[in-house]
Amino acid sequence: MPVSNTRNRKDVSALLEIMARLRDPEDGCPWDLQQDFQSIAPYTLEEAYEVVDAIETGDPEALCDELGDLLFQVVFHAQLASEAGWFDFPAVVEGIVGKMVRRHPHVFAGAVVTDAEAQTRAWEAHKHEERGVQDSLLAGVPLSLPALSRARKLQLKAARAGFDWTDIGGVLAKVAEELDELRAELQAQDNRQALLEECGDLLFAVVNLLRHACVDPETALRAGNRKFERRFHRVEALCREAGVDVSGAALETLERFWQMAKDAEGTA
Repeated sequence: MPVSNTRNRKDVSALLEIMARLRDPEDGCPWDLQQDFQSIAPYTLEEAYEVVDAIETGDPEALCDELGDLLFQVVFHAQLASEAGWFDFPAVVEGIVGKMVRRHPHVFAGAVVTDAEAQTRAWEAHKHEERGVQDSLLAGVPLSLPALSRARKLQLKAARAGFDWTDIGGVLAKVAEELDELRAELQAQDNRQALLEECGDLLFAVVNLLRHACVDPETALRAGNRKFERRFHRVEALCREAGVDVSGAALETLERFWQMAKDAEGTA
């Protein structure tokens, strides 16, 4: 199956044509031909995270590149579905276009929403109506989501049903309570399963606290990770300047260099 040399490379049809060629049973790519939905799924997640990374590092060129990689994942899944006789890429486009029009009646059908919060409530109402009767108000939260994000979505669904703290003070008290329970379990040191559960309870409570503070937990933790990396790289640089092997340095030395890295940033 030859690929057209004249097709506009800015047209998504060129990407669809390339994908079909890669999956051609006669002369396609051996690696692409071996893939299925399950084997491709990890790459789809990876590409989504790389898009987020490009956004957070503020790199427009990387963002453009990573969005292309993510689009290719959509095209790959659509090609596999087409081969299975399920649906094709135009069906994916048609589906999302219909969904966006349907869930934005204030834009396309003359409905009125007062603000972004009202639109969020309306969006969730549309989703609930489209999905029909479900066994639980917590249904529809994917198991494959990162745990922090899934915890937040579960809490949001419960909150919409009225099961929520009325103010952030109650959430802070709950975090303190869960920390005390974890501390007690650590001191007991006799039940690994109980310890695991208390760790989960504390993390869940912290996610709840961040939700009430209008902070996304995944974004907050990624920022914390970047801060740690940045400061530890500075500690490594200070060790090199002092002729110290970071792997064998005394904890007191590392703590001193860590404080120097913090002071250099002028932040907590």
